[in-house]
Amino acid sequence: MNVSEDYTGHVEPGGDAARRTLEHLTITKLSVGPMDNNAYLLVCRATNEALLVDAAADPERISDLIGHSDDRPALRTVVTTHQHPDHWQALGAVAGANGSYTAAHPADADPLPVPPDHLVEHGDTLSVGECTLEVIHLRGHTPGSIALLYRDPAGTPHLFTGDSLFPGGIGKTNSQEEFTSLLDDVEQRVFAVLPDETWFYPGHGDDSTLGAERPKVPEWRERGW
Repeated sequence: MNVSEDYTGHVEPGGDAARRTLEHLTITKLSVGPMDNNAYLLVCRATNEALLVDAAADPERISDLIGHSDDRPALRTVVTTHQHPDHWQALGAVAGANGSYTAAHPADADPLPVPPDHLVEHGDTLSVGECTLEVIHLRGHTPGSIALLYRDPAGTPHLFTGDSLFPGGIGKTNSQEEFTSLLDDVEQRVFAVLPDETWFYPGHGDDSTLGAERPKVPEWRERGW
């Protein structure tokens, strides 16, 4: 698989992957499946251990992303950001092929095809080798939707938001109550505590920064669900 080192936050369905190299961690983004789902492979540069955010589809492409040589990353963990099927079609195949642990929030665990090895709550952490990810529970798109935060000690925070936050708005909700819950959580648990330079990686489409989206939040609330 071709991997571009010129990371912009945009990848094409069926196209090349794109890698961002930080001091301690690499982040590689790949579009998979018919719904342009993003899968993110995080690799600790010190240990070569890896974590995958959303084994959404196309297990063969994800396998090619991980690689087939003896020095490929060891995929220790696969995290599912929420229960919707387009985010876990390849979960069983990828976790099984790599002997990976799986993780999800308990409120979204039952629909998953593989019972999670680790149930994670708001405030918990997950490890990628020597790097740490913080779990942020964002209630509304689904009951157990989570985001993962990497606080890069050498740079800006990096946030993997699943379908809870996109450029231009929060994720889809099915009622005013769910909309209010999700937007409140996104405001209080994301925008209120993280700086503008935080780069976020959604479950579909292009990336953005919190600074680019912050001025739009009042419009999102006024627009409603």
